[in-house]
Amino acid sequence: MQIIRLLLIFSVLFVCNCTKTSSQMIDQTTVKELDLNRYLGKWYEIARFPHSFEKNLVGVTATYKIKDNGMIEVLNEGFKNTLEGERSKAIGKAKIPNKLEPGKLKVSFFWIFYADYYVLELDAENYQYAMIGSSSDKYFWILCRTPQMDDAVYTMLLNKARKRGYNLEKLYKVPQPVE
Repeated sequence: MQIIRLLLIFSVLFVCNCTKTSSQMIDQTTVKELDLNRYLGKWYEIARFPHSFEKNLVGVTATYKIKDNGMIEVLNEGFKNTLEGERSKAIGKAKIPNKLEPGKLKVSFFWIFYADYYVLELDAENYQYAMIGSSSDKYFWILCRTPQMDDAVYTMLLNKARKRGYNLEKLYKVPQPVE
């Protein structure tokens, strides 16, 4: 009886160690080159996975600029519920911890706690769109330099996200002002 119990425990442990989590099945390969000076400036959030820190926010933008100490200032702004709603903003900081992996940034909005910010796809020619992920499959954004993204570019990014293993069923298209 003891041997059967041990075999059962080892079998369960083996199966658990062999199954990949959904985060492990996501292709998290980042861009090989990132010209930070070209990446700086304002980006409009076109789509995202829902999460608590942007709950009910629309018209969301992220603006990046270099601070005097070399860190990157991150200003996230949006409006509660409607584009005419109360303005909300959060100021954080970002850094590239490893110059050999420029597409893997760390972002912090709270003291010393940093989260992954992975530039997965980028318009390398004009820096007009970007697809952002992290080490978790729970975070995903599509960004654009303008409030509205060309449908063909949006579809192309969605296809690339699916190929990477993202489940886009929960993707939220963020309302933005019409130009």
